[in-house]
Amino acid sequence: MNTLAIDIGGTKFSMALFQGGRMIERQSHATRREGGREWMMKQIVNIGHVWQKDVGFGRCGIGFGGPVDFQSQRVTLSNVVADWQNFPLAGSLERELGIPVVIDNDGNVGALGESVYGAGVGCDPLFYVTVSTGIGGGFISGGRVYRGADSFAAEVGHITVRPGGPRCACGADGCLERLCSGLWLEADCGKPAKELLSDPAFVEHYVIDLATGLKSVVLLLNPARIVIGGGISKAGESLFKPLNTELRRQITNWSRARIDVVPATLGDDSVLFGALALAETDVAARRTGESATSASIR
Repeated sequence: MNTLAIDIGGTKFSMALFQGGRMIERQSHATRREGGREWMMKQIVNIGHVWQKDVGFGRCGIGFGGPVDFQSQRVTLSNVVADWQNFPLAGSLERELGIPVVIDNDGNVGALGESVYGAGVGCDPLFYVTVSTGIGGGFISGGRVYRGADSFAAEVGHITVRPGGPRCACGADGCLERLCSGLWLEADCGKPAKELLSDPAFVEHYVIDLATGLKSVVLLLNPARIVIGGGISKAGESLFKPLNTELRRQITNWSRARIDVVPATLGDDSVLFGALALAETDVAARRTGESATSASIR
């Protein structure tokens, strides 16, 4: 069965068509923030209808760049694109495309992608962090996504790493997202994150806040590996070597918790491959009557 995978982010949305585990089609388009939800839905549906006609697919998985209520399959909100609040995205696309659709936030979906197909293969528990326009997280334990009581688990981007720091879009001060995400780096420094991270002096300062956020992950969850995805992960060794060093400095040797922070191997496609895994799990759960919230990814 072919699978449609969708990644809805703050600056772009991407769509892919999978035949088994092989990607056979892919498109990526810039987000028109002024167009809001209505514009983006129209683009997604139009591309979906073309692929339905030309190739066909029987299920769809979506990673959304913002909080998602997994139980109700509704977008909770988006701080970047307007009009998504409390929107039943899965149900809306099911009506438009006539196939089963399942949605989760992009942190959880990226975690699935890297766990099944990427840098997290064989690493359980696994924590995934996407550092892009914003910062999100996903936690895989025992082959399952851990979502918490209200689908708000693993929101590492809104851990306070600098009390009294600058105001975040969430309304709090000093959040990891406010200090380390690409959107805010460019707003604060006047240069794209890619350019900033090519400067060793900037990186030396930058990793202090990023490591402070990841320290909470290590000490609370003790993952076998932390995988970082999103655009900032492309900085390579010039970022990851000082980041691992700073994280060890902050945790100190009293803790024997492993420190293994690596870039995503799927690059820009972590969420798309995760959407594939999510859709496969969801369809299998529907067939057996198992709750999708408790279904294992493999």
